[in-house]
Amino acid sequence: MPAYRAEDTAELLFNFPDGLNWSELDRQGVKLPVRMKFVDLVIEREKDILLVEIKDPSHSRSRDKDRNAYLKRLTDNSVLTQELTPKARDSYLYLHLMERDSKPFKYIVLLGLDAFDPATQKAVMTGFKDRLQADVREESFEAWKRKHIADCVVLSVESWNQVFPNWPLRREPPMELIQ
Repeated sequence: MPAYRAEDTAELLFNFPDGLNWSELDRQGVKLPVRMKFVDLVIEREKDILLVEIKDPSHSRSRDKDRNAYLKRLTDNSVLTQELTPKARDSYLYLHLMERDSKPFKYIVLLGLDAFDPATQKAVMTGFKDRLQADVREESFEAWKRKHIADCVVLSVESWNQVFPNWPLRREPPMELIQ
């Protein structure tokens, strides 16, 4: 079971089984279409395709000031409208153009909020999925005619492990951050 980190300095470490069909979409150092924003992972299952975006303001090297600024952006929906929705749209469009859209898409947003107290985490998570799904489906003055994202799910590190027990996730700083 190879371990995966979205970036070299990322602390969230995924373990995917060998038979799982997954790929990194937002790869560093690879030529990608200009001005398109991509999700971190694409996981193809038997009945659907998961677009996975990882946001981790709880990274141990994040300063409190930066964490709180990001928390504000999460609560005022600017992360949702300026980052998450464009990533869902652009990732879908890219996969559609690459003829990798034969199954329904589900958008999974993983929020590493464990540095915040439980009340703050609950406040952020409450209604976030509904606001995200509404924005993904209607970014402008009218809704998209095509439902390109069948569903959205917003997960914490803890709930990821409940929803995907065969794809365990843990927080583990890379060795160079520990030394």
